[in-house]
Amino acid sequence: MTTPQHRAHLDAHVTFANGGSLRTEGFRLDVPSGDLQPDDVARLLVRHLGLALVGSVEITGLTFVEEPHVGSRGAADAGPVLGDGAAPAGRTSRLVELSHTLREGLVTYPGLPAPTITPFLTRADSVARYAPGTQFAMDVLTMIGNTGTYLDSPFHRYEGGTDLAGLDLETLVGLPAEVFRLTEAVDPSRGGRRGIGAEVFLDRELAGSAVLLQTGWDRHFGTPAYGEPAPYLTEAGAQHLVDAGVALVGIDSLNIDDTDPTTSGGARPAHSLLLAAGIHVVEHLTNLGGVPPRGARFTAVPPKVEGFGTFPVRAFAEVPEGTT
Repeated sequence: MTTPQHRAHLDAHVTFANGGSLRTEGFRLDVPSGDLQPDDVARLLVRHLGLALVGSVEITGLTFVEEPHVGSRGAADAGPVLGDGAAPAGRTSRLVELSHTLREGLVTYPGLPAPTITPFLTRADSVARYAPGTQFAMDVLTMIGNTGTYLDSPFHRYEGGTDLAGLDLETLVGLPAEVFRLTEAVDPSRGGRRGIGAEVFLDRELAGSAVLLQTGWDRHFGTPAYGEPAPYLTEAGAQHLVDAGVALVGIDSLNIDDTDPTTSGGARPAHSLLLAAGIHVVEHLTNLGGVPPRGARFTAVPPKVEGFGTFPVRAFAEVPEGTT
């Protein structure tokens, strides 16, 4: 059973020992439980904002709401702020499936062909080839590389870029996962905007990580609605991630770029910037809500194919026990 997550809603007035002050209203902060004292929340707030030389923190209007964490820095994994810093008991992990299932006839991207599966050798035909009671099936899978949940290598965008065979496993396996919960922010029905900008990433250190963008668009996968104008990473957002030195960027949407010709003009800045920097792109992820904002490890490995830029992956996250 999933442990409920909580966020604190509060107003705060922070004064600094060297002068000046800071006020916040309606601030929301990830917290490890819903029964903290104001002093505990104050310490978490200071850690999250990265404040120094703090003189005092006054917390007012404090309430706790049961809702998913969004990745407040230093809050979900509070460590010694709230106790003795002991590690969670046990070191086992659970695996979270993040790939869509491939099947014959599956349409991933509107206009691209669906995969077909045809027999090369049927079980019935194999009977004559093997000892009594021994049968095999050998099948032929015909599909475009852009099927299901797939990874783009630099070769997908650039003729001289690294292909699937040249990818370093160190950049694909066990990457620190940084999940950004953006479902409400990019939902047009709730007044959200489709583009994910650089401001989303400003409160986290992202070097070497797999940045995973949870837009909630995967709920439309396999339906006509999936092909409608979908959430995407803006050029400014992509440039920030390049500058931050991330290893991989994944999204649970139709594309990492805006594919609406009326707004994009055919440009693909996110692909261009990320792949030029050797940053892998994974599209059509699913179930990112099952991965905590931080603390998990992400893996997505395509087969080792020369002269090929894009291929489906089995993407998953390894979540240590006790991580929320």
